[in-house]
Amino acid sequence: MAVETQVLDGVAAVVNDDVVTFSQVRELTGALETSLRANYSGNTLTDRIKEVRLRAVNDLIDRQLILQEFKKLKGTIPTNTIDDRVNTIIREEFGGDKSAFLRTIAAQGFTLDRIRKMEEEKIIVQAMRSREVKNEPLIPPGAVESYYRQHVQEWTANDLVKLRMIKIAPGSDPVKKRKMTQEIHEKLVRGADFADLARVYSEDSTQDKGGDWGWIKHGDLNPEMEQVVFRLPTGRVSDIIELNQTYYIMLVEQKKGGVSKPLKEVRAEIENRLLQIERQKDQQDWLQRLRKKAYIKIL
Repeated sequence: MAVETQVLDGVAAVVNDDVVTFSQVRELTGALETSLRANYSGNTLTDRIKEVRLRAVNDLIDRQLILQEFKKLKGTIPTNTIDDRVNTIIREEFGGDKSAFLRTIAAQGFTLDRIRKMEEEKIIVQAMRSREVKNEPLIPPGAVESYYRQHVQEWTANDLVKLRMIKIAPGSDPVKKRKMTQEIHEKLVRGADFADLARVYSEDSTQDKGGDWGWIKHGDLNPEMEQVVFRLPTGRVSDIIELNQTYYIMLVEQKKGGVSKPLKEVRAEIENRLLQIERQKDQQDWLQRLRKKAYIKIL
């Protein structure tokens, strides 16, 4: 009967004797797809949703392979460990109110047994992934220095940036304005001249100057905009930024006055990053070995 329910739900992939269903994919992608629909349209939206769903299917295939491997090893998770995990959720996310927790999961279409099963699977996946990184990875000689040189911009405080900006106010038809902003952004990404589009569409005092804000320093912009601007690579168009129902697109033309932290101050941070990269590589190698031994079909 369980298999019939999965089939009726729709099979997204087959993993040996198990299936990945469309409902499982939707559980992973639902919130992200809602965000994509608010930010994109047309072929761009279709392509982004396809990417998200395919990535989710592959993540679920990996999870199923790990669960199957755990089963082959005849592993078990103690009941009290699952109890602790669920109680932690109730305590941290619902202030210890179990009734509120039960009402919330019921509204989302889950039962307590289903939540317990999901948490058990998370514990298994975490444990099995950790099991495959038995020894601390070694960082190759010179890797820290090389990483620092390639990513030094991350530790550089740019005191000044030369900025252009397009501002689109919502007006009486915010949906239409949002769509227009998306079309402007797509044109910019495809190589349209930023200043030309700013002269046509921007709705602020810099419109006649092609959206030229000149040189700006820290503190000149809204903190959310500043965070984007000072991290944006030179010549790169920003994503659409929405603040108070107004849309902004920005372009950093130049940067100057940057001071980089010395390697000795960021060495530990870089070492931790490289260790994480090596751990992820070990886990991916392990998953690839599991995939080679498995029958997998994405439908």
